[in-house]
Amino acid sequence: MAAILQPPRHAAVVAPRRAGRLARPGCAGGRRAAVAVAAAGGAARDRKPPRLEGASEELRAAAAQCLDWAPARRRVRGAFAPVLPTLDHCLFKMAPKGIQMEENFETNSKGVEIFWKSWLPREGTATKAALFFCHGYGDTCTFFFEGIAKRIAAAGYAVYAMDYPGFGLSYGLHGYIASFDGMVEHVIEQYSRIKGRKEVRGLPHFLLGQSMGGAVALKVHLKQPKEWDGVLLVAPMCKISEDVTPPAPVLKALSILSCLLPEAKLFPQKDIGDLAFRDPSKRKVAEYNAISYTQQMRLRTAVELLKATKDIESQLEKICSPLLILHGAADLVTDPHVSEFLYEKASTKDKTLKLYEDGYHSILEGEPDDRISTAINDIISWLDSHC
Repeated sequence: MAAILQPPRHAAVVAPRRAGRLARPGCAGGRRAAVAVAAAGGAARDRKPPRLEGASEELRAAAAQCLDWAPARRRVRGAFAPVLPTLDHCLFKMAPKGIQMEENFETNSKGVEIFWKSWLPREGTATKAALFFCHGYGDTCTFFFEGIAKRIAAAGYAVYAMDYPGFGLSYGLHGYIASFDGMVEHVIEQYSRIKGRKEVRGLPHFLLGQSMGGAVALKVHLKQPKEWDGVLLVAPMCKISEDVTPPAPVLKALSILSCLLPEAKLFPQKDIGDLAFRDPSKRKVAEYNAISYTQQMRLRTAVELLKATKDIESQLEKICSPLLILHGAADLVTDPHVSEFLYEKASTKDKTLKLYEDGYHSILEGEPDDRISTAINDIISWLDSHC
């Protein structure tokens, strides 16, 4: 359970609609400096076959192939899809039944084919609102989020998610972000189309962003401040602390190199999987997310993430939507102190911060089962109170 806030230490539930004074982000400690821009939420290492305990040779071979382009990622996803319900994880084993699901590939105005999926409440259940998900760096909406979405849909919400260009099943070079703002525009266009569908037309619309997806959700809100009824953030990447940011000369060199070799996988990072998952058994299950991007970060991607966080940091006071922030207090990937900073700076009076004692980065996927259920129920409870 999340503990009561006792400043200046983190681990907290801050009462909603009250703007308390919280600690500013400070030194995050030694190990966090090692993950740097990997705060975006994915693993980063040269691609090698995942361990995949218990998998067949056919699945291992599928997971080891080059996933630079969408057709290969789609084939691998198809190969792994029948296995997912059998995985030993509460998000798969305890997923609610009867949820109405739909998958689509849709070409947008920029000529990019986008994958998106919906999870609607059981037939005969009234829909309270629509929730639009923004996934983390390297991730897809077709793995762990499937189970999260089903639980939220079972509570009466229409849930929508998309893969960004270059991630998951959408078109584009794997793991490549040419422009963070351009990626945000893809999200705005796709979700604007979905908001016009008859099943959610006229309902409240909420954004849910996890890790790098938190930065995406914040940028969407900042571009459309009156279009959303609330923003929910899970371990958001909204500022990179000074102790983690590379020195100015290094940043300048990276920026120059990113113009010359934008797609090159040269940004130095470590595998952060063990830092993200507190439960080792769930870390093993994550290996089955075979279409996640797990190689070194591409140079342009790294520079774009740094630019995006600096831009968001400069606009935190403009966040005016009802706001829920969830963060693991022991997160060494994205700094929980930064979530405290965000909570303090956001201008909205309707804001809630919950920090989960001993929680790691992946509080919705990598914690003990009871903590995962608590965090998902906290999301549902907050939505219920804002519909």
